[in-house]
Amino acid sequence: MANQTVGHKALDLIRRTYSIFVVLAAWEIVSHSGWVSPRLTPGIEKIAVEFWGLVTSGDLLFHGRITLQRAFIGFGLAIFGGIALGTLMARIRWFDILFEPLFSFGYPVPKISLYPVFIFVFGFGDLSKIMLIFLECLYPITVHTYYGMKSAERVLVWASRNMGANSQQLFWRVLVPSAAPTIFSGLRIAVPVALIVTIITEIIGESKGLGYIVSFSAAQFEYGRSLAAMFSIGVVGFVIDRLLIALRKHIIFWQKDSMPIV
Repeated sequence: MANQTVGHKALDLIRRTYSIFVVLAAWEIVSHSGWVSPRLTPGIEKIAVEFWGLVTSGDLLFHGRITLQRAFIGFGLAIFGGIALGTLMARIRWFDILFEPLFSFGYPVPKISLYPVFIFVFGFGDLSKIMLIFLECLYPITVHTYYGMKSAERVLVWASRNMGANSQQLFWRVLVPSAAPTIFSGLRIAVPVALIVTIITEIIGESKGLGYIVSFSAAQFEYGRSLAAMFSIGVVGFVIDRLLIALRKHIIFWQKDSMPIV
C-alpha cells in the first residue's frame, strides 16, 4: 500500500511537471541545432551561469526587491479597493447602477495604454507604476467580488433571515463565505497581472528592477542574462501563486480541493 501511494505521488508529480521538461528539451534542441543563432537562443547551461551570476553579484536581490515592492504595493491597494468596491456594488443598488457599467466597459481596455498619462500626472518614479498596477488589478478583484456576493444561494439567505439573522450577521456568515472562493479566484488572476504590469513599466523606462535587467541586457545582446532575469520573474510568480493557493486552502477549508492547480 505504501509503495502504491509513493507511486501515485510520483506519477502525479510527473503529470504536473512534464511539460516544463518538454519545453526545456525543445529549447536545447533549437539552441544547438544551428537553426537560430545561439546568441539569440543561448543554451540552458549559459542561462544557468548568468542566473548564478545575478545571484552572487547581488543584482537579483537588489532589483528583485524593487520589482516585488512595486508589485505588492499596487496589488495590496487593489485588494482593499477591489473587495470594498465589489461589495458595495453588490449590496447597494445605486452604487451598482453607478459603477457596474464602468467596469463592464473598462474591463477589456488595456490599462497599460494609460501609462503615459500616469507618467505625466505622477512622474517617472514608483508612484506612476504603482497606480497603474493598482488599476490593472482592481478590475479582476472587483468583478470577482461583485459576482461572488451576487451568487450567494438565495436559500441560505432566506434561511438566515427566517432564523432571525440581522444584516451584519447575514453579511459575515452567509455572503462573505459564499463569495470567498470567487474572491480568491480574482486574487489569483490579479497576481500575475501585477507582475506583468510591473515588468512592462520597468522595461519602458526605468533604471531599477527586473524589467530593467531584461531590457538593458537584451539591448547589450546579453540574451543569456536577459533570459535569466525572465526565469527569475517566472519563479517568483510561481511561488506567489502557490502561496496564494495554500492560503486559500487554509482560509476556505470547506472547499480545499476546489481550486485547480495549473
